[in-house]
Amino acid sequence: MSALSPVTQKFVLHWGEMGARWGINRTMAQIHALLFLSEKPLHAEDICDLLGVARSNVSTSLRELQNWQVVKITHVMGDRRDHFEAIKDVFEMFRTIAIERKKREVDPTLTALRECIAETDPARHEDAYARQRLTDLEEFFDTGNNWFEKVSRLPSGRLRRAMKLGDKLFSLLGLSGD
Repeated sequence: MSALSPVTQKFVLHWGEMGARWGINRTMAQIHALLFLSEKPLHAEDICDLLGVARSNVSTSLRELQNWQVVKITHVMGDRRDHFEAIKDVFEMFRTIAIERKKREVDPTLTALRECIAETDPARHEDAYARQRLTDLEEFFDTGNNWFEKVSRLPSGRLRRAMKLGDKLFSLLGLSGD
């Protein structure tokens, strides 16, 4: 990664480490970080050279980043190769990631909870207790899911304002943290 500035290199390495902690492939996260900081779209060979990663790993990671909808293909005049760029709006990027994680994690969990609740036998003491626990969990997930659905539809500017309004709400509740 010698062609990267020290700051870019530091961020790319950190984002890769964070990605690994979040359950994302390290190289995929590093490519995302590189594209996020890049002023212009990059083609796969540039990414390979800058990160010192195999072409097959870059191709796989770019496909997955496109599946997550945080990277898109773009074309550069005079160059037949596909170039790639990341979402630059931070709020839009995190909204997109949150929507994808919800689809992959929360939605299947809600489905499983509802199936488990439907399969309980109220006549069995163990099932009655389990049903109550599962119902509480379903209510929590459902409430969070409903809130998320509303928040995820807000344009970036309104989302910023809503988050700042949240600071005022916490302050009114005496939860300002200072």
